[in-house]
Amino acid sequence: MTTPDRPVPPGAPVLDVRGLAYAYPDGHQALFGVDLQVHAGERVALLGPNGAGKTTLVLHLNGILTAGRGTVSVSGLPVGKQHLAEVRRRVGIVFQDPDDQLFMGSVRADVGFGPANLGLRGPALEARVMAALEQVGMAELADRPPHHLSFGQRRRVAVATVLAMEPEVLVLDEPTSNLDPASRRELADILRSLDVTVLMVTHDLPFALELCPRSVVLGDGHVVADGRTYDVLTDDALMRAHRLELPWGFDPTSIRSDTLPR
Repeated sequence: MTTPDRPVPPGAPVLDVRGLAYAYPDGHQALFGVDLQVHAGERVALLGPNGAGKTTLVLHLNGILTAGRGTVSVSGLPVGKQHLAEVRRRVGIVFQDPDDQLFMGSVRADVGFGPANLGLRGPALEARVMAALEQVGMAELADRPPHHLSFGQRRRVAVATVLAMEPEVLVLDEPTSNLDPASRRELADILRSLDVTVLMVTHDLPFALELCPRSVVLGDGHVVADGRTYDVLTDDALMRAHRLELPWGFDPTSIRSDTLPR
């Protein structure tokens, strides 16, 4: 069995979801036998209309929800009580609202909260915090209260709080929501620069095409498509069937193939 101090075998997926089914306590069945494998270094967009099961799936990846049927593993570790702390270190989720993750008196304290809970102290903790802030371009604002930052800056700090845990997988829930165009571009540049596996839940289809070579489409709790993002966004029948709409005037076929992510 893979243990926390033993790396996943070469070629094995870092995220491995098999036959995942889940019903909420009220009886609503959100997932029906979902299979999903994501390998190290991939950037994958998770697409689908509201109610498709995207958030439910994501919340299984670090044990916030527990599978009703099927299995979820992270780098070979089953997601369950035995490995929960290590799984949550390896899979970091950046929620849609950064204020759900920022609750300390300073940016530095927020980014250091997770590593401090792992036992880091002193220079090691400071180095971890500043390295994460450097990755998102926020090191100069380390001592600023988070509530004094713009929304885009708070989103970047929220990303830094996860990066400070040195995760293997970065999961982002609607990362571009409420961002102005400049902040959206800055976030894209940050995500491209990271040496981490990315799973991105998004309704921003141009952003998915810009960042993610691969897209998985959920519909009514099933995986209905899994392939190149370009192929998904240019499949008119698929898009119509699952209520995926491109912004007015955006045409993926007008983009040169050599500019798409690989």
